[in-house]
Amino acid sequence: MRLRNIAIFSAVVLVAAICGSLAGPRPAEAVAREIIELQHDVTSLLQGQKDLATQMTQDHTVMKTLVEQTGDNVGKLNATMSSLQKSVQDVQANSGARLDTMSTQVQGLSDNLEEIKSRLGKLNQQLVDLQNTVQSLDAKISGTAPAPPAPTSNNGFTPSPSGGAGSAPVNNVPSGPAPSADTLYSNGLRDITSGKYDLARQEFQDYLRYYGDTDLASNAQFYLGEIAYSQRNYDQAVTEYDRVLTNYPKSFKLAPAHLKKGMALLELGQKNTGIRELREVVKRYPGTEEERRARAKLKELGVGVTAVAAQ
Repeated sequence: MRLRNIAIFSAVVLVAAICGSLAGPRPAEAVAREIIELQHDVTSLLQGQKDLATQMTQDHTVMKTLVEQTGDNVGKLNATMSSLQKSVQDVQANSGARLDTMSTQVQGLSDNLEEIKSRLGKLNQQLVDLQNTVQSLDAKISGTAPAPPAPTSNNGFTPSPSGGAGSAPVNNVPSGPAPSADTLYSNGLRDITSGKYDLARQEFQDYLRYYGDTDLASNAQFYLGEIAYSQRNYDQAVTEYDRVLTNYPKSFKLAPAHLKKGMALLELGQKNTGIRELREVVKRYPGTEEERRARAKLKELGVGVTAVAAQ
């Protein structure tokens, strides 16, 4: 369409030039030269228009190719972002369970250290008892020894002459030989860290049955709560954690018991009670790992560390 307009315009100009030359007194040679120049200009103009159209076609093709490539890249980027988003969601979904498992394993290592300290204390006591026994024997040989004191059992109470305990322990110990405390506790830790929860529960229950008044009894009680929590039995977990808080007020498992009780309450849908328990951890145990985890959970829930007046 544009070429046609240019041609028409050129023809009009040519006709006007011819008419002008005919009307005027100008020589024929000058008119012919102007006509030739005008034709040359029209030809150049037409060629320029053609070149411009060709260039526009090429540019359009290049732009179309770039748009298609950009669309393909955007599609690939969207697919990559979708895959990444799904991976992040999967990690977030599994992070809670992994964190609980890692926490349990760390608690197990900590308790192993406490168990070693307890054993060292027992060995020291045994050395003292052995030394006293040797001194007593020496005194007997010399004929000046007083009667030796009555031996005590591993649980810290004195056997009576009839074989029963002089002061009954808190838990009711069944008849028959009891497994050693170290064996029960070590086996329980091993089985809970390897995911054998049913077996670990039985071992910790046996530990509490036979050795409920020892230093590690509160640990065994806490791990009963951990087993219930890992098996998503949150009602039972709350009960077991409460027993730690109630029966062992001096246990170093108080902070973990408060924290995990709050987590279990949240899992049960008891949000207000769970939040109150987490705030108690922040208030009572500053600077601990439990306080850090409680703060993180409160932030995740979108609530403050301290209760407001409306609550």
